[in-house]
Amino acid sequence: MKKTIFEITKMDCPSEENLIRMKLYGISEIANLKFDIPNRKLTVFHTGEIDLVEKSVIDLNLGGKKISTEDTEQVNFEENKSQKKLLWSVLIINFAFFIIEMTTGIISKSMGLVADSLDMLADSFVYGISLFAVGGTVIKKKRIAKIAGYFQITLAVIGFIEVLRRFFGEEKLPNFSTMIIVSIFALIANGICLYILQKSKSKEEAHMKASMIFTSNDVIINLGVISAGLLVNWLNSSKPDLIIGTIVFVLVIQGAFRILKLSK
Repeated sequence: MKKTIFEITKMDCPSEENLIRMKLYGISEIANLKFDIPNRKLTVFHTGEIDLVEKSVIDLNLGGKKISTEDTEQVNFEENKSQKKLLWSVLIINFAFFIIEMTTGIISKSMGLVADSLDMLADSFVYGISLFAVGGTVIKKKRIAKIAGYFQITLAVIGFIEVLRRFFGEEKLPNFSTMIIVSIFALIANGICLYILQKSKSKEEAHMKASMIFTSNDVIINLGVISAGLLVNWLNSSKPDLIIGTIVFVLVIQGAFRILKLSK
């Protein structure tokens, strides 16, 4: 048995972890995967060559780079029997906040909240596809990945068009208090998701580390929407909301292309 360590610079949260798991799903040489999100490291326990695994990791464009390969005597790995239950939990949380943020975003006229809702939807897609990877076939996984990716891109493009319309048109200011309050709850929800997923790891990793939370893209987005809400109130302008909305839409589209790569 061998173990190869990869550094993955853009692996910020469990969503990226699940993308990597799905990409590597079905490679017969892999015996086990161990993720270290705070340090952005992936350890692959495998037999035979690592070339296919390395190519798959690099293809995801998450900044993957092989660091080392060495022999290991570890051959027994604890199976995570509750993986489906955990994935269902985080999927439900993310999808619920997609609905909450989309609804409050439309009502409060905040593109930041609308964009963040699509980011939550993107995570829901990832966890949903992961469920197929756990118990379904590769063909099903690829089919769902393709539908999810294109649907995500479509919504993001519609969001961009709406941002442009509001930027050049006369539009009421978004409700800054709604932006801040909903984003704080979304921040808490993301923290809960991180905790739930990390609880499935070894005892040492079960404790949620501050560095893990605050390097998460999802959390950074939530803080960005909160900041935009404060700036909307301070500057009496909708521009901060439109700017953060545009940034998040870009991130959503990038995530959609990663999902589409899983369908190939």
